[in-house]
Amino acid sequence: MRLVMLFVLAIGFSGFAQDVNKLDSKGLKDGLWKGVYKESNRPRFEGTFQHGKETGTFKFFDDTKAGTVIATREFNPKDNSCYTIFYNQKKNKVSEGKLIGKDYVGEWKYYHEDSPAIMTTEIYVNGKLNGVRKVYYPDGKIAEETTYKNGSKEGNYKRYGTNGVILEESIYKNDVYNGLATFRNQDNKIVGRGLFKDDAKVGVWDIMEKEVMIKKNMGLQDKKIRKRTKPILEEYNR
Repeated sequence: MRLVMLFVLAIGFSGFAQDVNKLDSKGLKDGLWKGVYKESNRPRFEGTFQHGKETGTFKFFDDTKAGTVIATREFNPKDNSCYTIFYNQKKNKVSEGKLIGKDYVGEWKYYHEDSPAIMTTEIYVNGKLNGVRKVYYPDGKIAEETTYKNGSKEGNYKRYGTNGVILEESIYKNDVYNGLATFRNQDNKIVGRGLFKDDAKVGVWDIMEKEVMIKKNMGLQDKKIRKRTKPILEEYNR
């Protein structure tokens, strides 16, 4: 009886194996496909092809015994896009949005760590940032607004305190400071105001020193490159 059961199971597994990772008459992937990590031989992804084209939902797994889903891609045959969601090891969303090929398109959302609260929203056109990129505090209040055009900072920028005060209002052109900039403290008092040209302070600035506003000629000496933090998007190349 035991031998019969083993024989039946063997036939079942054999039939299952034959139904996976098949090619059509033209040599194109067709039907259910499953990939594995080379070194561990653990599941890497699974999804369905229709004559060489992905269709439906693909799942991607991490290289652990648990095989946690770290990404899903929902393919849309109408526009050749796929809606992609990335997850962390705790199965919480990291980011989500649409891809066409390798280009980001439309709105992408990024989440605070282990939280459903949105941290950042970005808008992409043909893989490049366009429009207003917004960053939020964990409580949902706006923290930062940056205007982009074709992947570069171009236009108004605002940075907010946790109390809603606009700590900085400035203008970017060609990815660097250009134009009038105003800086405030948490009490909404102006602590600095003046012009930038190509990321350098120029002309006469109003500067708060020891609670007194003074005029200070900045010249072209005080060049400051301000690094803006950007959420890390976990990329998964299958």
